[in-house]
Formats: sequence, structure tokens, C-alpha cells
Amino acid sequence: MDRAHHEDKTATVLITDPLFYLLAIPAFLLTGISKGGFASGGGNLTVPLLSLVVPAPQAAGIALPMLCAMDLSGLRALWGKWSAREMRALMPGALLGIALGGFAFGVMPERAVKGVIGGISLIFLARTLWQKTRRTPPPKAEPSNLRGGFWGLCSGFTSTIAHAGGPPVAVYLYPLGLERQQLAATTVVFFGLVNYVKLIPYWFLGELNAENLLTALVLLPLAPIGVNLGIWLATRVNEKLYYRLLYALLLITGVKLTWDAIIG
Repeated sequence: MDRAHHEDKTATVLITDPLFYLLAIPAFLLTGISKGGFASGGGNLTVPLLSLVVPAPQAAGIALPMLCAMDLSGLRALWGKWSAREMRALMPGALLGIALGGFAFGVMPERAVKGVIGGISLIFLARTLWQKTRRTPPPKAEPSNLRGGFWGLCSGFTSTIAHAGGPPVAVYLYPLGLERQQLAATTVVFFGLVNYVKLIPYWFLGELNAENLLTALVLLPLAPIGVNLGIWLATRVNEKLYYRLLYALLLITGVKLTWDAIIG
């Protein structure tokens, strides 16, 4: 495997590069804010931002324990309020997507992983902006195990590669017209389960090594701070302004990672 950070590092400690923390602190705060119910796309920025200063697989490895910690708050608040029908439709495909994503993650070179993360960032941004130009919402769709399984697979794959499984799930869930709390609970519980299952391939890929876990431990206090900040901001801040900043950062990082993948 063509990754230096997969080598055995008996003397490894946590990351000490100041630039890493300069990006990691706002990235994880934004993720926590989105988990707290404010500006749900904030979590898509974490891995792209961290990949600017550390290898993309390492960025994902550091982010996963943080996401698992943040998921606990959402799971506790929304437990039992999800749509069991849609969970049954999504989860089988998601598990297969996680397995495929773990395999791809293990064989893809660093350059390719950066390209995938950059591409996912730009696709997410393009889809979001396109939706904002539509004058009417899409027609209400009927539940489907086939469509749910397909979009669950896509979500499991992109979530494993870059913790960016939100858009595929949204493509399936949003047109169903679920009640707002049920939609939120289904999304939170789905990604809570997905993130904890992802610990298995990440462990075997060596991304939950001492350096990544210690770094995540140092950043762990940001998890409850970000979630509670999201709850507080939800009723006090102009969400449009926040999204504009978020999209600008996502565009810059997506273009940078894609460019790095192209020029090598």
C-alpha cells in the first residue's frame, strides 16, 4: 500500500502542525453545528479541509471518531422517532456501500482519494445550487426498497471515502415527504449506524492508529461545543449568510483537491 502513514510508527504522537489545527478546529465546529440542527451541509467540509494539510485517508481517519462522538447526541435526542420502513430500505445497500468503499479506500492511491473527495465536494455543491434555482419542489415520491437500496449503497460508499454520504440519502428521503422530525431522526440514526459500522473497515485499513486517535482525542471537546452551538445558532443567526460562507469554502477546497489529483 502506497501510503507512508500506514507504516508502523512506534514513536508516533499526535499531529503537532499548527496549520492542521488552524483548519481542524473550525472544520469540526462546523460539523458539530450541522449535527446540532443548523446548516446540515456543514459536515461535508471536514475531510476536504483537513486533506489540504494531511493525507486524505488520514483526514478521514481522524474525523471518524469525532463523528461517532457527535452522533451520540443526535441518537439520544431522536431515538425511536425514525421511519423504520425507510431504515429497512436504506441500510442493506449502505452496508454493501461501506464494504465497497472500504475496499476502494484500501487500494486507491493518495492522489485518487483526493480526486474523489474533491469531486464529491463539487458535485454536492453543484447539486445544492441547482436545487436552489428550482421554482417548485420535486413531486412526492413513493417509498421503494429498490431505490432506497441504491441510494443507500451510494451513501455508504461516499461516506466511507469522504464522510459525505448526505446527498445520496437526501435524493431518496426528501421527495418522500416525511414529517420533519421523522426525516431528521431517520437521517441522524442512519448516519449514526453507518459511522459506527465504518469503524470496522477503518480499523483494518490502519486509519484508527495511535496518531489519528490521539489527535481526535485532543479535538474531542469540540464535539459537544459544536453541537450545542448549532442548537443555539438555529434560532439566532441568518442561515443564508452561513451557507454562503460554507459553499465558498467547499468550492475552494473542492477545486484545490481536484487540481492536486489532476496534476499529481
